[in-house]
Formats: sequence, C-alpha cells, structure tokens
Amino acid sequence: MANYVLSLQKSPMKRLLTACLALSAILSCHAADAPPPKMEVRSLAREFATFWDASQGLAEAERVSAFKAQIGARFPEFYGIERYKGRRTQAEQDELIRGNIAAFGKRRRAYLDKAAKFEADLPRHVATFAKAFPDFKPEVTTYFVHSLGEMDGGPRDLNGRLYLIFGADMMARLHGNGDEAAFFHHELFHIYHTAQSYCGEEYVWQRLWSEGLANHASQVLNPQATDQEMLLDFPPGSANLVRGRMYASLAQLERVLDSTDEQQHANLFQMDGRSEGGLQPRRGYFLGYQVAKELGKTRSPSELAKLSCTEVRPLIGSAISALKARAQPAE
Repeated sequence: MANYVLSLQKSPMKRLLTACLALSAILSCHAADAPPPKMEVRSLAREFATFWDASQGLAEAERVSAFKAQIGARFPEFYGIERYKGRRTQAEQDELIRGNIAAFGKRRRAYLDKAAKFEADLPRHVATFAKAFPDFKPEVTTYFVHSLGEMDGGPRDLNGRLYLIFGADMMARLHGNGDEAAFFHHELFHIYHTAQSYCGEEYVWQRLWSEGLANHASQVLNPQATDQEMLLDFPPGSANLVRGRMYASLAQLERVLDSTDEQQHANLFQMDGRSEGGLQPRRGYFLGYQVAKELGKTRSPSELAKLSCTEVRPLIGSAISALKARAQPAE
C-alpha cells in the first residue's frame, strides 16, 4: 500500500492535478484582488445648488434663463423639450424650471446631504452589484442631476441613446435618510437587463417585466428590504391596498398585458392613473414584482434577465394564472 501511495504522488496525473489546483488558487486570489468596476458619473447636482445660491438676486425670468444657460445647456438631452416630441412647450418647461427654483430653498439642506451621500454610496453599491452579477458592465452614460421633480432614478432613452439618470431632488424627497441599497440595485439591474435582453416598453407586459424583475433582483440582493425601501409602498399604504385586492388587480392586468394604450400604462405605473374598479394607481410595480418572484422560484435573476421577449411573454401569463389561483376573489 505504501508503494502504491508513493507512486500515485509522483504520477504525471497527480502532478497535473497539483498544478491545476495551484493555478486555480492563483486565479482566485487575482479575482479577489481585482478592483470593483467604476461607474463614471457626470454630476450636475451640486452645480444646481451653486447656481441657485448665486442667482438669488435675480428676477424669476432671469433665474430661469440662467438655469438654462448654466445647467440645462450641459445636459440638453434631458432638460430640453425635444424629447417630448411636441407634448410639452418651451413655456411649460420654463414654468417647471421656475417652480423648482422657487421651491428649492426649503429643500436645499436635504438636497445637499443627499448629494454627499450619493457620492459616497454609489461606488459601494456598484461593487456589491457587480459581485452578484460578474458580467455586469457599467458602461452606460450616467448623470446625477436635479431632475426638476421627474425622477429619483432610472434609465432614459434620449434621442436614441440610453442614459442612467439619478435625481438628487426626488431621492431626497422620496428616500429620506433610509437604506438605499435596494433602490440602487434596482436601477443598476435595469442597465444589466438592458444589456442582456431589452424588450422595450411598448406593451404593458414589457414594462411590467422590466420593473418587476428589477424589484425582484434588488430584493434577492437585499432580503431584509421593506416595501418602503423598494418603493413598492408609494404612496404609504398602497402595497397593502393592492394585496387586499390581488385577484381583481391580477384579473385586470391579465386583460391588458398586450395593450399599447398610454392610459393603461398610466393606470398601472403612474400616480395619476385611473382604472376600472377603483384599483390602486401605480400597482403595476407591485404586481410585476409578484410575477418576477413567482418565476424566480425556478430561475436566478441572471437567468431571468437573459430570457428573450418571446420566451418570457408566455411565462408571465403562466405566473399570473398561478398567482390568481392562490388569491381570494373576495371582491
């Protein structure tokens, strides 16, 4: 037996195995030592506060003009009206700018606190996301801005180019000082999903899938995240209202999955939406999350993100049917 062990230790196969194990250890060390990916951010957030401070002595119309010259001109794709394709006039945009300038004073401190927190937090959240999704490449053009009340964060297709935009103003108003890991991971997943298999947002089911899967992925990465931290409970109490009418909400959703009607999108994903039966506005985020979580029982978020549009559409229908079967049609 001793001779057999000795010969095995000296065999070519043993030497090859030893070499492979050593190489694997070296590669693992290099992978562990590899720096996390960096997301380059073009920030105009602090610049807005600087502009606001310096322009306080100007008349309102002059401040609007100063904003357009000092801030708007640095990101015209976002601040200009071309992206609205005639749905907004320059006069309406100017009024929006004026109103946000007028309201900024009482929010200035919270806004600047959020800007400082964002600069410290984003690299950390990018690193934890990239660890979970090693094929993530944060190459999208990213801006940190005062969004004029439009958004806390998300992708935008502006003039045929994809951007990731974070709005310091709405982050300060909607998030407060709470844990924002789920929010950051949600928005980063949108970019990851786009790189894998982007279906667009023409049909209701496509928007449902995009938002629902991002919520599911952020919850997988942050299992302790609350409905509030995932912005599923906005306005407060809405998540329980959707839960209380889950069957009716799913039944209505099932009927409009293939709709391209803007009003149906508004009913499901906007606060000012109105729908049949008095169902909760903005419920599409919560319902999409339930659909993605149902499909996530057998697939990882990365696997779900790689599904093609033709693959995922019937799966969404099946998930809704399963959720309806478990819901109580008590309405």
